[in-house]
Amino acid sequence: MTTTLKIDFVSDVSCPWCAIGLSALEQALQRVAEEVTAEIHFQPFELNSQMPPGGQDITEHLTQKYGSSPEQQAQNREAIRQRGADLGFSFRKAGRDRIYNTFDAHRLLHWAGLPDTRPAGLQPALKKALLQAYFTDGESPESHDVLQRVAGDVGLDAGRAREILSGDDYANEVRERERYYTDAGIHSVPAVIINERHLISGGQPVEVFEQALRRIAASLA
Repeated sequence: MTTTLKIDFVSDVSCPWCAIGLSALEQALQRVAEEVTAEIHFQPFELNSQMPPGGQDITEHLTQKYGSSPEQQAQNREAIRQRGADLGFSFRKAGRDRIYNTFDAHRLLHWAGLPDTRPAGLQPALKKALLQAYFTDGESPESHDVLQRVAGDVGLDAGRAREILSGDDYANEVRERERYYTDAGIHSVPAVIINERHLISGGQPVEVFEQALRRIAASLA
């Protein structure tokens, strides 16, 4: 008998640690598959909600935001690339060129997660494809052409995706969800919330997720 857990994965598609955290969580779920099943819901969080169209040079952005030097950024980028490689996620060796606004990507993810969206169950595939498009392929998560193509590639209705991107569908819903999590004290991502009660912060190792999943499932048995 398995225990089903609800997991809210609060994250941004421009966050490298979110890609690492998701990969680690998925591997942990594979390890506990005989005991635990999970319903994963991807929730929106914007690291740079005020980012203007066209984005910003990544070196300039990280220097302004964290005060880090290009040399420190290169070291961090290599550490992240290696962590990703260990988990099967490929970061471009050259890293990102720019950081972008991701609000429209979150609108598509919200749509993909709605119970009446057909085909159903494609939100996880869209999330992973958006992370790959940005971090592996170096594409812009702000570009409507990229977003529409990725949505179609994972099996969603590309025409409907274009309609959403051309208007403001789900904008209010995404902003409401963002406020909900920031009001709840989430100010960094990834934030993995299990059964709306247990919080695991950051791109943790597989073993940390595995232990938490086993512990929470056992408490519900």
